[in-house]
Amino acid sequence: MTAKQERKTQEKKAPPARRKRSGGRAPMRGVLWLIALLLAISGLIRLNGSGLALAREISAAVAGTGSGHEAEPQTCESEADIALVLERLRERELLLEEREGALADRMQALAVAEREVKENLAALTAAEESLRATMALAEVAAEDDLGRLTAVYENMKAKEAAALFETMDPQFAAGFLGRMHPEAAAAIMAGLKPETAYTISVVLAGRNANVPTN
Repeated sequence: MTAKQERKTQEKKAPPARRKRSGGRAPMRGVLWLIALLLAISGLIRLNGSGLALAREISAAVAGTGSGHEAEPQTCESEADIALVLERLRERELLLEEREGALADRMQALAVAEREVKENLAALTAAEESLRATMALAEVAAEDDLGRLTAVYENMKAKEAAALFETMDPQFAAGFLGRMHPEAAAAIMAGLKPETAYTISVVLAGRNANVPTN
C-alpha cells in the first residue's frame, strides 16, 4: 500500500472520532450552566431576600431598557406628584406657623391684660382700705368732736343752752340732747319753747321707733 492510500484511509477514520468527541462536550456544557444557575439561586436566597429585590431591580431595569422611552413619562409624572405634595406640605406648614404665631400673640395679650387686671385690683383694694381707714379716722374724729361739743353744752347754764338750742335744727338739737346726761338734757328742754321742746321730743322718740323689740 502506498503512502497516498494510507493517508486516505486515515482521513476516512478521523471524522467518526471527531464527531464522537464533539458530541460528548455539548451535554457537559449544559450540566455546567445548570450547576452555575443553581449556585447563583442558592446565593441569592442566602441574602435573605436581597437577592430577590436585586433580581426584581434587574428585571425592571431590563424591562425599562427594552421599552425605550416609555418609562420617562412615568418618572416625570412621579416627580411632578412629589413636587406637588411637597408644595402642599410646605403650604400647610406655613399655615400652621401663622396660626401658632397668632395664638402666641393672643396668649401674650391675654397675659398682659391679666397682669393689668391684677394690678388694678390690687390698687383698688389698697384704695378701698385707705378709704376705710380714712373714714374710720373721720368717724373717730367726728365722735370726739361731738363728745367734746356735748360736754360743752352740758357745762353751760341751762338758760343759755336753751336759747342756743332754739336756733338749731330739731334733728341736730335732738342729736346733742340724746348724748347728754338726762339731768342736763331735762334742764335744757325746760328752758325751750313748748313748740320747740315738742318737736325735739318727737324726733328723739322717732329715732328708735323702727328698732325691733323682739
